[in-house]
Amino acid sequence: MGDLEGAGASSRRLPRRPESVAEARRFVRAAVDGVAPVLVDTVELLVSELVTNALLHARTDIDVSARVEDGTVHVRVRDQRPDRKLLPQECPAYIGTGQGLAVVSRLASRYGVEADEASKTVWFELGPDGTPSRVAGWGPAEPPDSGEHVTLIDMPGALYVASQQQRHTLLRETLLAAAAGFDLGVPPEDLTTAQDVSNLISARVTAVLRRGPAEKEAPSLSVRLPADAGPAVETLRRVLDLAEKAARDEHLLTLPPLPRSGVFQQWLFDQIIGQLAGGPATAWTMVPRESGASPVELVPWDAAQVRSSRVPTIAADERNRIIAANGPAADMLGWQADDLLGRPLTALIPEHLRERHLTAFTSLLLSGQPRILGRSIPLPALHRDGGLVPVRLFIQTQETTDGHTVFVAQLTPRASAPPASAKAPPGRSRPAAVQDPRGTPSDLPGGEAVLDGVPDGAVAGAPRNDPDYVGLSALERLSLLVATSAVMSNTPDTEEGLRGAGRIMTERLADWCAVDLFADDAQVQRICVVHRTPHDLRPERYEGLLPPVTDAARGPLARVLRGAGPLLLTGTPSPSQSAGPLDTHYLDLLGHLRAHSAIVAPLRARRQVIGALTVARGDGRQPFTEEDLSLVDELCRGLALGVDNARLYQETRNIAERLQRSLLPLLPNVEHLQLAARYAASSTTAQVGGDWYDCFVVPNGETAVVIGDVTGHDLEAAVVMSQLRSMLRGIAVDRQEPPETVLRRLDMANHTLDREATATCIYGLVRGGPDGPWELVHSSAGHLPPLLTAPDGRTRYLDAGSGLLLGMDPDAQRPTATDMIPPHSTLLLYTDGLIERRGESLDAAMERLRRRASDLAGEPLDVFCDELLIGLGADNDDDIAILAVRPAPPATPG
Repeated sequence: MGDLEGAGASSRRLPRRPESVAEARRFVRAAVDGVAPVLVDTVELLVSELVTNALLHARTDIDVSARVEDGTVHVRVRDQRPDRKLLPQECPAYIGTGQGLAVVSRLASRYGVEADEASKTVWFELGPDGTPSRVAGWGPAEPPDSGEHVTLIDMPGALYVASQQQRHTLLRETLLAAAAGFDLGVPPEDLTTAQDVSNLISARVTAVLRRGPAEKEAPSLSVRLPADAGPAVETLRRVLDLAEKAARDEHLLTLPPLPRSGVFQQWLFDQIIGQLAGGPATAWTMVPRESGASPVELVPWDAAQVRSSRVPTIAADERNRIIAANGPAADMLGWQADDLLGRPLTALIPEHLRERHLTAFTSLLLSGQPRILGRSIPLPALHRDGGLVPVRLFIQTQETTDGHTVFVAQLTPRASAPPASAKAPPGRSRPAAVQDPRGTPSDLPGGEAVLDGVPDGAVAGAPRNDPDYVGLSALERLSLLVATSAVMSNTPDTEEGLRGAGRIMTERLADWCAVDLFADDAQVQRICVVHRTPHDLRPERYEGLLPPVTDAARGPLARVLRGAGPLLLTGTPSPSQSAGPLDTHYLDLLGHLRAHSAIVAPLRARRQVIGALTVARGDGRQPFTEEDLSLVDELCRGLALGVDNARLYQETRNIAERLQRSLLPLLPNVEHLQLAARYAASSTTAQVGGDWYDCFVVPNGETAVVIGDVTGHDLEAAVVMSQLRSMLRGIAVDRQEPPETVLRRLDMANHTLDREATATCIYGLVRGGPDGPWELVHSSAGHLPPLLTAPDGRTRYLDAGSGLLLGMDPDAQRPTATDMIPPHSTLLLYTDGLIERRGESLDAAMERLRRRASDLAGEPLDVFCDELLIGLGADNDDDIAILAVRPAPPATPG
C-alpha cells in the first residue's frame, strides 16, 4: 500500500473544486468495470464521501487511485495535508453531515489511513462478496499536545452534540451555496477560517469526551486549544450568524438552531474566546435563563422522566408526533397513555386552534424564534370526548443523546384537584405503639436501630461508643435544623421545598436523601431523591409511585410508614429483608445509590404518619450512629411541619379556586347574541382572586352582562366576590332598574357586609330584538372600559359611564352611558389581568389590547377569546376574566 497506484492501478489527479467529486465517481466506475454492479455502486458511494472530505477539510488537489485484484476493489484518495487528522464521528443516520467516514467503516471490507511528511492517504478495500468489516482502522485521534486549557464547566453532552451537528450542517450548506455562486455575505477567507476552527473544536472536545466517564451527564471538560484561536472563533461566530440568517430567510436547506442550542453555542464561543484571553470560566448552569432556552436544564431527554412525573406531561418530536405521555395527562384528557403514542399532537388541540399551532410550530422550526417556549400559556386542551379542558401550557425543549430535539409540555389544570392530603390513608390507623415484626413494641416518639435483622442496636461494627468519632457540633446541628425549616417555610410548593431541604442535608449531613409521602389513595409517592453528585447516579429515576404498603411488607421503609422508627441501618442490606415489592424497591434504592449507612425516620403531622425520610452515607464516610437518630428525628419534625403547612396552604387555595370556578356561570342561550367567556388564574403566584364575570337574562328579556374585580388575591377576596355576584343578580332580577341604580344598591348592600371591601364592576344591559338594532346601557364602578371591535377591525373604548369603585361612597350618584353595538361587532368586557404588566403604562397596555382585538375581529367568538387569552395572558401576574358579546342577526333568505 506504499505506492498510490500499486500494480495495475489507474490513477487521476483532480483539482480543488466541487466538480471533482463527480469526476471521481466517473473515474472509479470506469476503473473497476467488470466487477459486480452492486460493488460498483458501493465503490462509487465510498469514493464520493472520501473525495468530499478531502475537498472540504484538506482543500488541496487530490489524487485518486483504483484497481481490482482477485475480485477485491482497492481505492486510495490522497491529499497534501498530513496535518489534518481524520475525525471519525458516531453519527445518527438522520443528520446531514459528518457521515463520510462512518459510511466507509460500515461498508468497506478493510479501511485505513496513512500519512508521511508530504501527504495523507485514506484507503479502503471492498471484497467480492461485499461483506463489510467490523474492525475499525482509522487509528487514534490526534492528541491535543499544545495550546491553552479552556474549561467548560457543567457542559451538557446532549446539547453539545445537537449544537455541533447544527454548526457543521450550517457551514456545509454555506460552502455549497458559495460554490454555486450564491452570495450570503460571507467572505471566502472567513468561511475557510470558520471551517478550520470548527473542525478543531470538534476534534478536541470529542477526544476529551471519549476519554471521560460515559455515565457523566454534564461533565466539566478541560480542552486544550491553540492560544491564538480566539480571533478564529470570533470569525466562526460571525459566519454562523450570517448562515443562521440565511437559514431563517430560507436561502439554505437546513433549519436555523432552536433557542437553547443557539444560547449554548454562544456560551461555548464566549468561554473559548474569554478564557484564551485570560478571563475566568463560567459554568453553563450559571447562564441567565432566557425564555425558551432554559440553560439550567442539564438532563438529556428520557421518556422515563415523563412517565414517572406527577405533573400531566406530554412529549412530542420534531415531526409533531407524541412520543411519550404519562398517566395524569392521559387521564385528564380521557385517553390511555399508550394510545396517545404516535398520534399527531393536534389530536389534543381544539379544532379552532390547530392551524395556529401548526403555524407556530412550523415558524419555530423555520425561524428558530420561540413564541411560547418557556412561558405559561392559558388555553383549552381537547378531551377525547370532544369537550374542552382549561389548562396552562408550559413547553420546554430537551435534547436526546444523539442530537434530536424533544418538546416537553406540562399541562396544569386551571381548576386543579385537591393535593395529596396529610390525613392517614383509609384503613391505616396510627396507634401510639405498633407491634414490631419481631414481636417487640415500638413506641412512636422513640428511636430504634435495626441492621440486617439485628435487634436493639446490637449492630456489628457500629461505632456506638467510638471515642474517635466526631459528629456535628451543637452549633452545626442547630444551623442544619434552622436551614431546612427555613427553606420549607419559605417555599409554598411541597416538592420544591423538600428538594431544597434535601440539598442542604446532602451538603452537611449525608451523601443522599429521599422523601416518601402518603397520598389520598393510600399510595406512597417518592417525592424526591437528592444526591450530592446527581450527575453521576441520576437519582430522579427512583422518584414516582412506589409499590403499595402491604401487610406482608417487613422492610425498614414499610415499618417506618406504619409508625416505627427512626431506624438505623448500617452495612449492605440483606435480600432476606425483602418480603414484598416495596421492600425490594427500597433495598434496590439503597444498593444502587451505594448506601452503607442510613437512617430512615417517619414524618409525622397532627399525630399521623404522612411519610418517611431516608438519609444515607456511602463508602468512605463515617457511618451514622445512634447519636444521629435524635438529629434526624428533629429534621423530620421540621420537614413534616413544612409539608403539612404547604398542604394546608394548597388545600385552602384549591377550596377558593373551586369556589371561584363554581360561581362562574353557564352562559345563557340568547337567540340573537353570541356569548363567550374565559377565566384563568394567575400563572406566577397561583393565587386565587376576586375576578368574576356573569351573564343572565332579566325578566323583561334584556341580557345583563357583568364583569368585576374585588381587591385582593386570597380566599377573602374570592368570598367577597361570591357575595357581590349573588347580590348583584338578586338586585338586578328583582328590581329591573337601570344599571346605575343597580350598582348603587349593590354598593349599599356591600357596606352592610364589609365596609372595607372595595371592588370594580361593570353592569350593563344589552337591548335589541332579533333583528337589531342593539345597544349597551351600562354603568361602571371604576372598572376598565369595555372595548367595541367592529367587523372591519376598527376599535373604540366605551369609556363613558364611569364612576367610583364599590366600597368608596354608597350614596354617590352613578353615571350611565348608552352605546350602539353594530351587527357582528364584538363587545369585550375584561379584567385588568389581561392587559396590565409591571413597569408598563396603562395607555400602552390598552393600546396593545386594541391592536390584538383588531387583528382578531373576523375570527369566530371562541377563537377571538382563546387568542386573546393566549396572546395577552401568558405569564400574567393577576387573574383574568373576559366576557365577549357579538350580535348575530338571522341570515337574510337568498
